[in-house]
Amino acid sequence: MFQGSQSINVDAKGRMAIPSRYRDLLSAVCEGRLVVTANPYERCLNIYPEHIWQEKKAQIEALPNSNKKVRRLQRLVLGNASELEMDGNGRLLLPSTLRDFASLDKKAMLVGLGEKAELWSEQSWNDMLDETDDEPMPEEMNNLSL
Repeated sequence: MFQGSQSINVDAKGRMAIPSRYRDLLSAVCEGRLVVTANPYERCLNIYPEHIWQEKKAQIEALPNSNKKVRRLQRLVLGNASELEMDGNGRLLLPSTLRDFASLDKKAMLVGLGEKAELWSEQSWNDMLDETDDEPMPEEMNNLSL
């Protein structure tokens, strides 16, 4: 559903316009209802069509909350989840708590990752691209050829 990256603006009220290439699709697939939440791994936001979010939510709720890391993930992701609906101009009003979490200001990057999109501050996105990664390659990627 989502792919590619696009520079977008977030206005002073916290509104962002969904790119036109996604608007009709999102209107058809989820009637413009989306869920935005904190990404538990990086300081950006995850944006899900409502039906995809329901699947993810069920997976997160099913995790054993006797584990401290699971509780942290549940609090961060479920506790910050906001159900939003595109307005008539294809915009979303992002809650200030989520804008603060991701350090979003006027310039942002919307990055499509298939069934979800990530929303990054432009500066954080550029910093992430410049990072060196010393983490070992996951075994699942050994046979991936691009």
